[in-house]
Amino acid sequence: LEVAIALAEVTVSRAASQEERGAARNDLGVALWRLGERDSGTGRLEVAVTNHQAALKERPRESAPLLWAATQNDLGIALQTLGLRESGTGRLEDAVSAFRAALEERTRDRVPLDWAATQNNIGIALSRLGERETGTGRFAEAVEAYRAALEVWTRDRLPIDWAATQNNLGNALQSLGVRESETGRLHEAIEAYRAALEVWTRDRVPLDWATAQNNLGNALSRLGALESETGLLDEAVSVYRAALEERTRDRVPLDWAQTQNNLGIALRTLGEREGGTQRLEEAVAAYSATLEEWTRERVPLRWAMTQNNLGNALQTLGEREGNAGRLEAAISAYRAALEEGTRERVPLRWAETQTNLGNALSRLGTMEAGTGRQAEALQAYSSALEVWTQESKPLRWAMTIENMSLIEGDLFRKTGEIKYLSSASKKLESARVVYVESRASQFVENNSQIAAWIDGLKGE
Repeated sequence: LEVAIALAEVTVSRAASQEERGAARNDLGVALWRLGERDSGTGRLEVAVTNHQAALKERPRESAPLLWAATQNDLGIALQTLGLRESGTGRLEDAVSAFRAALEERTRDRVPLDWAATQNNIGIALSRLGERETGTGRFAEAVEAYRAALEVWTRDRLPIDWAATQNNLGNALQSLGVRESETGRLHEAIEAYRAALEVWTRDRVPLDWATAQNNLGNALSRLGALESETGLLDEAVSVYRAALEERTRDRVPLDWAQTQNNLGIALRTLGEREGGTQRLEEAVAAYSATLEEWTRERVPLRWAMTQNNLGNALQTLGEREGNAGRLEAAISAYRAALEEGTRERVPLRWAETQTNLGNALSRLGTMEAGTGRQAEALQAYSSALEVWTQESKPLRWAMTIENMSLIEGDLFRKTGEIKYLSSASKKLESARVVYVESRASQFVENNSQIAAWIDGLKGE
């Protein structure tokens, strides 16, 4: 690639015609973004974008429509790669615009295989945008684009590209299923991953096979979390462990860590449903392994996410065992997570970790004679409510103030101060209003039980 860049630069400087100069600039851009994909910085990608934009001036749509479209597609790839390195959405939106421009000339009738390639590319960019935005619109568009690509990139004609697009389709469907809490999408995602694995076999493409296995595990784990039976979760654990046979730490350390984290999530969910502590112990081991590669220095937000996950497993273990040491370890993990997963960077995740921290502090407080832990728990919940407001996240807000009422009931039992019961009753009534308005009958019933407990304390 370094040689290709050098040759393209020479060709640009010596080009005898506009057509030759446009081709050389586009070739230079392609070589730069391919090399830039391997760099940690963005310098080469920025220069690639500049060269593709210059090439578009040398390759006008009017005189060279297909070359113009090819350059738009290459520009889109460079912008997309650059956008993945940046926190905003501007570059990804520009990438989508470039791909859509390409499709104006790269029609299915004229160049079907190129049309399919650009449909796949636009699907990838839309999916990445969807990850950074709320709602489901981007993911729905991505699904449409991938399915369009599969009409031409068939299994018989281009089996490897077909499998890659099936995997991409599975990812978009899974994201839709998670956002919509809709099991149908997750079932479709599972079908897409299984289709990809028919071609992406372990013998033919071991790392791609492991990637699809990991993604299949995610869909199975998420679907299993929504169902009462544990069969899908057991299958997810098996699938993740299969993926780890090829996604080894030596070969692909960051991907190995990702699958270890996913394995931990499935094991923790299983552990919460089963008696005993074996699954939870295995989850702690998987998260601890993840943190060996997802270090704070290398991937700070992923490190923070895994610290939060580790805290969840430790907290459940602590509750099940009545073990204060486990709860202390969970609290330490949550506090570590908050050091990188800040409100400014990831506000919703920060609020979730604050809530988890409040839960652990509250549980630990019930094991101790003093009230310090309860005070810390109330502060953590109050912090979460700065993001989980009644207007933006009504159910989360209601569940959090309900948790606070439980702490206030415990504080009354320890101090005898009636103010805590008055405050708890007000919070429970506010939460109940939200549950009724949201038609969340299961939450209304639980709320009534807590209110009865508070009334009983008043009688004491």
